[in-house]
Formats: sequence, structure tokens, C-alpha cells
Amino acid sequence: MKVLITGGAGFIGTHLTKRMLELGNEVISVDNFLLGMKENVDIFEGNKNYRFIELDISDTSSFCNALKKEKIDIVYHLAANSDIGKGGQRPNIDYNNTFKTTISVLELMIQNNIKNVFFSSTSAIYGDKLGEIIKEESEPLPISYYGGSKLASESFIYAYTHMNDLNSMIFRFPNVIGPNLTHGVIYDFYHKLLYNPYELAILGDGTQTKQYIYVTDLIDAIIYMTIDNNFNGLNIYNIGAIGETSVKEIADIVCDVLEYKNVKYKYSGGKIGWKGDVAKFKYDITKITKMGWHAKYTSTEAVVKTVQSLKERQT
Repeated sequence: MKVLITGGAGFIGTHLTKRMLELGNEVISVDNFLLGMKENVDIFEGNKNYRFIELDISDTSSFCNALKKEKIDIVYHLAANSDIGKGGQRPNIDYNNTFKTTISVLELMIQNNIKNVFFSSTSAIYGDKLGEIIKEESEPLPISYYGGSKLASESFIYAYTHMNDLNSMIFRFPNVIGPNLTHGVIYDFYHKLLYNPYELAILGDGTQTKQYIYVTDLIDAIIYMTIDNNFNGLNIYNIGAIGETSVKEIADIVCDVLEYKNVKYKYSGGKIGWKGDVAKFKYDITKITKMGWHAKYTSTEAVVKTVQSLKERQT
């Protein structure tokens, strides 16, 4: 197949590109390097089945012109602002990089008669459910600009799917982690401790608890649901690993892997790390596991492997 990956220089996009090429597919990757990294695409240089286009996807006209008449079998739309904290300070970041990129992708699909799209949504669309086990049919009430922009994107995908007879696969992710991670609590703790192995600043009270999924498990699920199985119409799945991991547990794991003992934790206090954060989060992933997919690693195992990969990269 010929596939288009938006956000192809990013963390998830790079892992998906690698797997797609291994499967013998032709990949067109698009990114503006706002969050993606050039070294991530350089590793594919020379592969005859790979082409990279540096472009701001939120510019619909430029995006559609660059891919004019390109015969694409499926779009994997990963381009978005993934720095939720930064987006919380400037709402236009999520509007431009999360919502407008989706509109561009949908317009490209109509112009080029592309029928299949995968969209990377998020658990953030649900908002704060106060410990409720969240199912796909749970009411979405986002409390962050990021979650709002992803939900708006989903809504437009629903409409375009209905009006244009598209096939849409939507995954609602929790926190995705693994090799080459570029930001997030694990990344921050690791580098803070390298700078100061005696004290670690932790936002909130450390009891914030969420699900983490290892990136190769996510890629396996994407391949399984969009290539190994045919999909038609609108399809929505929560996806995650078994179990949850607290912020304090993450701090303990980082200290353990780095072999730092007697580190003093300095909490900022409060139940959340920042406005728009969700203190506790638990997913019901029954729907996708009934389709035959299961994560290889639990949430906490994914955290351990990610910290180990940071250490290996450093050495």
C-alpha cells in the first residue's frame, strides 16, 4: 500500500513509519519539525519506499497542493500538539496544530478520493471522570484545550465519514511511552535527576495515577486494526495497557534504574500537576481486546522499559 503519515517525524510517527516500511509499504511522511525531529526522518534516507515532505499541515491549501493527485490508500493522521502543558498556556497551539491539521487531512481525502483514515485521539476528550472506569460511550467533557481540539477533530471526522462514505478508525490513547521519548513526566524526571541526583521536584502530590502504553504495543494495535483486519465506516476504540501507574511510582522507578538512593521528593502540592490535568484515569479496553489485540506490557512494565531505554540512549 501507499500510506501517508502526518506528524511522521514525531515519536509515534517514527515508530509507525519504521513498521510500515518493514511490511513493504510505501510511506509518504509529512511534518513541520515543530515537535518532530529531523534525526527521526534521517534514518529512513535512502529507502526507495520512503519520501519526506517538510510542510505545515495546518495550511490546508499548501498541504493539498503538495499531495495533489497522490494515490494514497490510507492516511495515518498523527500530527498534533502533544505538549499538553504548553498548549494549556496558549490555546491557539492546539487549535492550529491539532484541529486545523485534521481539517486539512479531511479536505485532502475528499480532493484525492482517499477513503481510509486512522486518527490518533486521546483519553483527554473524556475530561475528569473522578475515578470512573471510562468506556467508549462515556460522555466526553474535555477540560483542556488539547482534549477539546481532539474532540472537535473527532466530530468533523464523524461528519466527513457520513457525508463522504469514508472508513475511519479512531484510537483514544492514554500516555504513549517508549524509546526516543521527547517529553512527559518520565522524560522530565529522568533529566531532572541527571542534573540533580539529590532532589526531585514533582508537580502535584504524586498520587496522580494514569495508564501508560508502550509504543510498540500501540503500533501493533494500529497495524492489527487497520491492515490485518478490514474496517468500514466509523470505528472508535479505547486503547491502553493493563493497570495504572502513579507519579510517585514513576519517580521511584527512575531512581531505581539510575541507582540513585535517598533522593528527596519535593511536591508542589494539590491533586493535579497543572490546570487541565486529570488526577486519576482508568480505561475500559474490553472492546479492542475482544477484537483479538492485547498489550504485551502492563502500564508499569512500559514505564520501566522506557526509563531503561533513556539510560541506554545516554550511554
